[in-house]
Amino acid sequence: MFAVGTSSKNSAARTGTLTLAHGVVETPCFMTIATKGAVKTIDVPDLEAAGAQIILSNTYHLMLRPGVETLRALGGSHGLMGWQKPILTDSGGYQVLSLASMRKVSDDGVVFRSHIDGSPQLLTPEKSQEVQQAIGSDIAMILDDLVDFPVTEQQAAAALERTLGWAKRQRSWWDKHERGTRRLFGIVQGSTFANLRRRSAEELIKIGFDGYAHGGLSVGEPRPESYALTELVNGILPQDKPRYWMGAGQPHEIVEYVKRGCDMFDCVLPTRNARHGTLYVWKDAALLGKSPDFYELLHITNEQFTTDAAPVDATCGCFTCKNHSRAYVRHLFSVDEPLAARLATIHNVYFYQELMRRIRADIQRGAL
Repeated sequence: MFAVGTSSKNSAARTGTLTLAHGVVETPCFMTIATKGAVKTIDVPDLEAAGAQIILSNTYHLMLRPGVETLRALGGSHGLMGWQKPILTDSGGYQVLSLASMRKVSDDGVVFRSHIDGSPQLLTPEKSQEVQQAIGSDIAMILDDLVDFPVTEQQAAAALERTLGWAKRQRSWWDKHERGTRRLFGIVQGSTFANLRRRSAEELIKIGFDGYAHGGLSVGEPRPESYALTELVNGILPQDKPRYWMGAGQPHEIVEYVKRGCDMFDCVLPTRNARHGTLYVWKDAALLGKSPDFYELLHITNEQFTTDAAPVDATCGCFTCKNHSRAYVRHLFSVDEPLAARLATIHNVYFYQELMRRIRADIQRGAL
């Protein structure tokens, strides 16, 4: 499934190829978020034009709507969306944290009070895998017990033990019910406690997964701690399996995690920021890997762009930059025109894909 290509002589960075049921993904890669089966404001051709190789959808939300039976009838999310490239699904574990006021966790699973109609929804480890099977994702994640930050070591340890118990149950379910080319990833937890994260990685390796993710390090932890813990865990994880850093992040953070040996990333930032008029632009690509200053944030709603006829980024190849000016995009935001969010999102999605293309090229030429 995963083959390492070029390994850097300057860091733990590496390129690779991830062979999945719906195509081959070049790593390091970034997965744009399509939570409910859509990337907000843009469509499949926009994703393809940006060079997106793989997207991420959410098990909990798709379980509620359109529901398992509808997904099965339509051939999963690929049939629903018309997206024919790989999909990774998170397990519903993030909602354990984000919907904390609407759920109850036990060793059996999680009972959610639906945010739609208030009905009780039981998500067990096995049910999470059933839903992900109906979605037809190329990569399924295990259901985990995600804790907030800060948290006590005792609380983190309890959540970790529950996650490991759930991981064994999901591995068992997978072995009984999966016969295809789909893949299952484990998730390392343990908050910022090095001993817990070490135990988590070692126990997940014993269970055996197709890939491993760094979980629970994108909920407010100091970045230096996250970098150090990532390096620690990557020193334990198998070299021949992909490593997925969940929830990263700003462009310079992704570069740092790549340098520590991570292969896959996702985050809501490029699309969420776009809808609020914050755009990523290249400042000095030569600084990539050397300084966070290789890019900057452009707040397109600022008055200074009212008559700016330049593209959002003169070096960018996206549809927005090739066809429209900063002044036009700013105008669209100022009159609450939905096209504003669409053009901004097209640009930011393209920027993140271009970031990964440049990272891969820099690793291959020995510059990262």
